[in-house]
Amino acid sequence: MISQFFVLSQRGDNIVFRDYRGEVQKGSAEIFFRKVKFWKGDEGEEAPPVFNVDGVNYIHVKVAGLFFVATARVNVSPSLVLELLQRIARVIKDYLGVLNEDSLRKNFVLVYELLDEVIDFGYPQTTSTEVLKLYVFNEPIMVDAARMPPLGPAAMFMQGTKRMPGTAVTKSVVANEPGGKKREEIFVDIIEKISVTFSSSGYILTSEIDGTIQMKSYLSGNPEIRLALNEDLSIGRSGASVYDYRSSTGGGLVILDDCNFHESVHLDSFDMDRTLALIPPDGEFSVMNYRMTQEFKPPFRVNAFIEEAGPLKAEVILKIRADFSPSVTANTIAVQMPVPTYTTRLLSIQPLFCNTGNLTREAGPVNMNFTIPMYNASRLMVRYLHIAKKSKTYNPYRWVRYVTQANSYVARL
Repeated sequence: MISQFFVLSQRGDNIVFRDYRGEVQKGSAEIFFRKVKFWKGDEGEEAPPVFNVDGVNYIHVKVAGLFFVATARVNVSPSLVLELLQRIARVIKDYLGVLNEDSLRKNFVLVYELLDEVIDFGYPQTTSTEVLKLYVFNEPIMVDAARMPPLGPAAMFMQGTKRMPGTAVTKSVVANEPGGKKREEIFVDIIEKISVTFSSSGYILTSEIDGTIQMKSYLSGNPEIRLALNEDLSIGRSGASVYDYRSSTGGGLVILDDCNFHESVHLDSFDMDRTLALIPPDGEFSVMNYRMTQEFKPPFRVNAFIEEAGPLKAEVILKIRADFSPSVTANTIAVQMPVPTYTTRLLSIQPLFCNTGNLTREAGPVNMNFTIPMYNASRLMVRYLHIAKKSKTYNPYRWVRYVTQANSYVARL
């Protein structure tokens, strides 16, 4: 199916390379990087995930600043190869704990062993971490956490009096803790990416939430887990609003347009009490993916307005209001607004100086990016996380966190 697989750094250095079929000429990695770096498209446009050069299909994804690339001479399914590349990246991260250039170079023997099991003569075999543990026995060389860049405020999440360590996401699922013991714990992340478009007067034109429930298990013995969601969770559009508080638990009615589940999830009692039963496989995986287009309360309100302040001046008024509890902190906030190409200079709190033109057509829209830990716009919540006990003293750590990120947060002028 695929001819080659390779991983490149941001500089174009070849970190991992496998040629499965010998169909593509040498130097394909250099051709790919040159094409991506000097891609000729619209201003600011990046290279698409799939393109063809001299009869060779290049398919790539960018994960953690690294290029995961597959080449093929034949007409393969792009979506299939893109999914394969994402899964390879996830498997490597499961084994190494952290995915970056340093960890790949230190563990190149383990990475090549994984690739030999995942792909055979260009055909995918398995991308299951649990299955690969039966065939791959090399231990990972852990990257020193002190050499890693700081994770920032989003890496720490409060849960009552307990704090989740930011290094939780850097643990390998196969390596043991110092002393040969394995710490029994499980991590559940409810990650939501929201897309909102505001009019110039601040009204919401479109809104959507793409969410996923991610799970990473470090439990031995594969115990059964029961994950309970909102009792008033509804699947399918009914025209209701989440502002209609009819929930007996106080969480508010949650209406999802659609959702899908991991193959290990059993839905026997889901319709009755919104409980998911599963035996988690090793590694990180998506328990549930969902989408919501019902009305919801956005975390930020954005008003943007531009008007002429003189023959060569224009004034931009931008108001951003946070609509969440003071106990919640948003970070990595960035606000961008394109200005007309003929703008000469910008002054804060003062007009921008430019020639006359159609300002509303050539300026904007305002784009906002942010991350809000321990906040979710859909109100989807985990009521409890029950783990089947193997003994009376068995009590693994349970971590549940919520993260909301901006996918497309736009205000028109």
